Parts: sequence; structure tokens; C-alpha cells
Amino acid sequence: MSEDTKDTPAPRPARQSRTGVTSTGARKASAKSNRSRAREFALQALYQHLVGGNDPQAIDVFTRDLAGFHKADSVHYDALLHGCIKEAAELDALILPLLDRKMEEISPIEHAVMWIGAYEFQHAQDVPWRVVLNECIELAKEFGGTDGHKYVNAVLNGLAPQLRSAEVEADKASGKARG
Repeated sequence: MSEDTKDTPAPRPARQSRTGVTSTGARKASAKSNRSRAREFALQALYQHLVGGNDPQAIDVFTRDLAGFHKADSVHYDALLHGCIKEAAELDALILPLLDRKMEEISPIEHAVMWIGAYEFQHAQDVPWRVVLNECIELAKEFGGTDGHKYVNAVLNGLAPQLRSAEVEADKASGKARG
């Protein structure tokens, strides 16, 4: 070895990227299912409702015109948007006892994500509770505040045994349940 190359470190190999995941750990758009996309659009629409008090029909028309909406499960989107708004008081009544602060202190993103989770626990029985929980955590990670996903996780994990008791108990019995 010559004197010039002795102190030069060897080049690092290129970093392997995980397929389907961005550098922040969020799922890439190409790796998302139609239902995941529906949840994202529903979250954006529910945010408009919570923050702006916009009319659900106007929000719906606006959201359907957004780029990429054609890749979303529009039936699931409809159920989430209109179902969450229609049942807002009932969903809040389920969520509120699990909060450690006033609802007004919850970010509108986390609030909307918890609505989506509670609504799916009740009305989307074809979606396993763990999938609902994971999807909501992913939404909160992608759109919410720094640790908002942890709060969403705690609240929805507390709600799951109440709304999906048989499923949660079956998971506990088989050793799959977390926390």
C-alpha cells in the first residue's frame, strides 16, 4: 500500500433500502392498499370537517378530485367519512374515557385517526382489530405530530377489548396480543 491510500477509509457499500418504505419508515405510496389509501383520504376529509367545520358533501366532492383518489377504495372511504361524521358524538363518547386530557387538547389529526379506528372496530368486522390498530398508527405516524402515534396506539388499544372483545381475547389466548 502506498502512503496516500493507507489512511483513506474503504468506501461504504450502498445502503440497502427496504422495499415499500420511505427513509422515515412510512410506507411508500406504491406499497399501500386501496383501503389504506381510502383511510388517508378519509383522514384528510375528516380533518377538514374537524378544523374547518366544512359541509361533508363539499368535503367529499373536494376530496374525490384530489390526485390519486382513483386508487383508493371509494366504498370504504365513503363509509369512513360519512360514518364518522354521522356518529361523531358516539365515537367521541367511546374515546373520551380513555383520554388523559380534554378532547379539545387532542390534535385534529389524532382525533380523526381515533374516529377512524373506533368506527372500523365497530363497522368493519372484516378487518382484523390488529390491522385496524396498525393502519391507524401508520396514519398518525405519517400525518400526525411527533409522538401522536403513541397516543393513538394507547387509546385504540384500550378501546379494542371493548369493541372487539372476542377477537382480542382469542389473540391473548394464542399469545399474539401486545401490551
